[in-house]
Amino acid sequence: MTTQEHSAHQITTMCPMNCHPTQCGMTVTVQDRTLLTIKGDPQHPESHGFLCQRGHATREIFHNPKRLLTPLRRVGPRGGQKWEACSWDEALEMMVEAIEQTQRDRVGIWRGHGVGTTGVNTPLISRFATLGGMQNWSSSIVCWALGGYGLALTGVLEANAKEDMAANAQTILFWGATFSSQPTTAAHLIEAHKRGAHVVQIDTRRTELSPHADQIFLLRPGSDAALALALAHVITTEDLVDHAFLNDHTLGFTAFAEHLQAFTPEWGAAITGLAAEDIRALARLYARQTPAMIVLGGSSMFKHQHGWEASRAIACLPALTGQLGKIGTGFGPRHGAYSHSDDYASVLADVLRPQGDYVPSHMASIAEALDAEKIDVFWLLGSNILSSFANTNHLAQGLSKVKLIVAYDLFMNETIRSSADVILPGTAWLEELGLKQTASHIYLMEQVLPPEGEARPLSTILPELANRLSIPNVFPWKDQEDYINTLLSAQRMANGQALTVAELRRMGGYWKRSHHSPVAYPDYRFHTPSGKVEFWSERAQKVGLSALPSYTEPERSASPATPLRFCQGRTLSAFHAFYDEGQALPLLARANPAPELWIHPRDARKRQLKTGDQVLIANERGQFEAVALVTEAVLRGVVWMRDGWSGLNKLTSGNPALTRTASDAVAGIPGGQAAYDAWVEVSPIHS
Repeated sequence: MTTQEHSAHQITTMCPMNCHPTQCGMTVTVQDRTLLTIKGDPQHPESHGFLCQRGHATREIFHNPKRLLTPLRRVGPRGGQKWEACSWDEALEMMVEAIEQTQRDRVGIWRGHGVGTTGVNTPLISRFATLGGMQNWSSSIVCWALGGYGLALTGVLEANAKEDMAANAQTILFWGATFSSQPTTAAHLIEAHKRGAHVVQIDTRRTELSPHADQIFLLRPGSDAALALALAHVITTEDLVDHAFLNDHTLGFTAFAEHLQAFTPEWGAAITGLAAEDIRALARLYARQTPAMIVLGGSSMFKHQHGWEASRAIACLPALTGQLGKIGTGFGPRHGAYSHSDDYASVLADVLRPQGDYVPSHMASIAEALDAEKIDVFWLLGSNILSSFANTNHLAQGLSKVKLIVAYDLFMNETIRSSADVILPGTAWLEELGLKQTASHIYLMEQVLPPEGEARPLSTILPELANRLSIPNVFPWKDQEDYINTLLSAQRMANGQALTVAELRRMGGYWKRSHHSPVAYPDYRFHTPSGKVEFWSERAQKVGLSALPSYTEPERSASPATPLRFCQGRTLSAFHAFYDEGQALPLLARANPAPELWIHPRDARKRQLKTGDQVLIANERGQFEAVALVTEAVLRGVVWMRDGWSGLNKLTSGNPALTRTASDAVAGIPGGQAAYDAWVEVSPIHS
């Protein structure tokens, strides 16, 4: 043991939570290969010492009695909770034997947020799966991708920096975005507000952002596209457009302006629940009090049947007013947003996928493939898929038909308990070398602890499996650092040389991404085939979608027995289903003792409910128990809950948002989300 290892020493790293676009710096103190403290990194160029409750809770991963520390195999029937320890060799041989007994395209790999904590596993998983001819599904379809899909049809995927918002925006629309999803944006919004920026919140509920807003507009869930089209109607009919920008940088404006004639503020008011005059005033504010920026939600606001229509229509607003490519304009920080800068180098450029019967990243199609017994081996990597999919009744039915299910994780979760046959213990972020990138920076994540128990990183498991399965060239690097150097090779230092881990280490672990612009689209080259913002999209038309931005009325409840619209989202005290729905970490478990359902006072009185009452949420698909929180933060007729609770999505629809063909219309951004729509009734549980 070195002197440094024996004495207490401090290392900068990154929080393992994937709270995009927020990524917070940490300083960790280690002595004798034991973690002593975790704190926010005061020198971090973006989080400046901030670390939320979720980040502080991660210290409880280590020496946690609930942590998985050895490979396990199931004994007895699935769901029986009987396991026995086995060796890594035995566990891997079970996988190899099952894979070799079937076709490679009948092996599915589903990666969750849990394997993204060190930022470098996803490309390696894709390389392994592609070379091996296996199904490789992107979990972005349960997160940001459907919103990104709509933005991509219009062509506005890049975002301006939060620092630009703080310094330059005069009007800021926080549309479906919350501080729970991006807490480090809060300080920048507050700075802009103090400077005099006018802040508008547009959402379906009041959130921690609400006290900082000058105006709050609460919409009926699923009506965002209608509001955007009504705003666009006012902007075009009152000639608040930027004619020069429209002429030089857009496609299809004339057809779009004619199309908008039907979407009057009165039409929008009937759908959204807002007043027509408020819609007119908001459109004028956005178009006149410039520069104006929209901070768009990353995930929850798009989790309904037609969620992509909202982002597509909203993306038209900055284009109509010429508010792109300039300071203080466009879109602000967003999960899944592109950065105008150099990225990681691809490690898939030399990879060819064998021919096979591949299922796209399309939730309904994945569930159907499982149910139709088209998948014989299913490998879950850092995911509680029964928590994250819509209509988990169908998914659970499909999982029961898979011959071998293998889970790689830190802790048990509901999917592992009910469905897994083999469990592989994963490493935590301090136990392997990695990177994290934000819109503006790349950060080094050093390995400072040895893997606990028999945990292993994927960077050793995947090459070992590839060797046993005779899949060549999966890991052509000498070690993990050499692999990461390949990822960093697209980043250029001032001397023109590629960035390396050694150089990043020498710089203290912080790197400003090369060729970074805090303003999106400074070159006015947009992410469409034409290179222009496309009001009219030939891509959309070719796959059976409207060529122009549209609004589709959400399905109403099929029964008077389920009159309440159910919605879900994120809170500051949890991150999806991480760490067994947060229950494996005492700090998060105390903050989330039980599922909590927000319900409006009028709806509560009708059902004789008060805060703290045990309630049953039910519809034709299933039921779920929770504790009531009576609050005016939600609209009448709407109930809301934090996502991530296993069993919750038994209630949700699972209908595909797009067809398989349409979901692949945008390269790199699958539109394969299924709908999380649900209509429910809530009733008291009498003891």
